[in-house]
Amino acid sequence: MKVWFRRIHLVLALLSGLFLVSLSISGGLLLYAKDIQAWINPQYWLVEDKPNPLNKAYLPLSELVERIENKTQQKVIIIEQASQINHSWQARLANKKYLNINPYTGEILLEHRFYDTFYGFVMSWHRWLLYTDEQGKTPMKVWMSIASLILIIEIVFGVYLWLKPKHRLKRLKVRWRAKNRVLLHQLHGTLGVLFALPLILIAFTGMTFQWQAQTKAIVQWLTLGQVEQHTFKGKVSDSKNNYQLDKAYMNAKSALADGSVYRIYLPKTDQQPLALRMKMPQESHGYSWSWANPYSGEVLSTFNAGAASWTTQVWNFRYKFHIGEFIGWPVKVLWLLISALPVFFVFTGTYLWLKRVKIRQHQQVREDLKRAKR
Repeated sequence: MKVWFRRIHLVLALLSGLFLVSLSISGGLLLYAKDIQAWINPQYWLVEDKPNPLNKAYLPLSELVERIENKTQQKVIIIEQASQINHSWQARLANKKYLNINPYTGEILLEHRFYDTFYGFVMSWHRWLLYTDEQGKTPMKVWMSIASLILIIEIVFGVYLWLKPKHRLKRLKVRWRAKNRVLLHQLHGTLGVLFALPLILIAFTGMTFQWQAQTKAIVQWLTLGQVEQHTFKGKVSDSKNNYQLDKAYMNAKSALADGSVYRIYLPKTDQQPLALRMKMPQESHGYSWSWANPYSGEVLSTFNAGAASWTTQVWNFRYKFHIGEFIGWPVKVLWLLISALPVFFVFTGTYLWLKRVKIRQHQQVREDLKRAKR
């Protein structure tokens, strides 16, 4: 049985090796991609917070939208607020282009396609190997998820191979002065066992973006609960009144007063509400919502994901866990190191396999020579 597990472990590694190396390198870059692009071109991604002493707050939403639409002649669909006051905001237009905007002045700092930025490039590399077909679909996305699933299976098999013989804890000790083959074998096994759980969870949370229904069902089964989600499907009926975007924004924000606005979804039609995606103090990421009538300013509905069930909290935590943005910078640094482990496993595993093949060949040659002498 152990021999078969080892062979399966090897075959899966050979089949998925290039995919895992790609996921590993791009995932590590993605952790700091936004910081890198802000460092390379700060004029596009950073702003002076409160540059005008007389203007100590962000522009009113209506004025910001009006300035953007007048300059671009395009309708604003989404505005994403930055979590830091010295970062630019992003706006998405009806033509699917993105803008970096100064929220204090309304100045357009950069007009771009999302995947033309460094962050967008690395994300498309990480999720679908940069390949998009003529229909705009990304068929490689499923293969990256399959590679993540194979990584989970590989780790489980590796842990099984570690558990099978005796003296398990003793075999976690690394002899740093041993020969390269022995040292790499010990490091391969020890790091695989020590980081098995975070690697499995990182791979699983990555799969949730492709296989959402299946992975959600697993989370619900493990936590014995249901993921709560809420959407507003009603229509705005009082469209004869004047457009009161600022009033609607302030009322929707006040309805979840403890939260911070993450994204603003502007009405696409006269019958759609203004929608705010918000982050509550109990949340790791913004999954709460508040909807308001943009004509009367009336709050239509709210959903506080921070007060939702334990299952919902676990499910909503998957994104921040996947990118290591929780607790603080030490976790993100640790995630960077963990993201490099699949590269290490692929290369050390391949090296050890080639060494074993070479040793077997030498042994076969010796046996043949002995037989010839007889």
